[in-house]
Amino acid sequence: MQFLALIYGTEGQDDVDMQTLIEQYTVFEAEANSAGILGGGNALEPISTATSVRVRQGQAEITDGPFAETKEQLGGYYLFECKDLDEALMWAAKIPSARYGTVEVRPIMIFED
Repeated sequence: MQFLALIYGTEGQDDVDMQTLIEQYTVFEAEANSAGILGGGNALEPISTATSVRVRQGQAEITDGPFAETKEQLGGYYLFECKDLDEALMWAAKIPSARYGTVEVRPIMIFED
């Protein structure tokens, strides 16, 4: 089964040393790759670069900023290939940012032909 691990955190958090965090992510990714569960992932640019699009009555409404104004913002994601939700949650707990923010795990929806 595939799961998306959405990584949320507070931008500019003072108590997180960026170099240490990068080193922790390097270790995590090596472990996840060795286990064969990592299908991909990326970090996202800061929310100041976000643009939201909504189509209402046939017209696109473009808004600078993220979809929702919240304390924690979506900062990146990983795609996991795991046997079940329990395994996906175990890997999500190993994501370094889980110590500072939140990791939301959601199954990928499969559409039958």
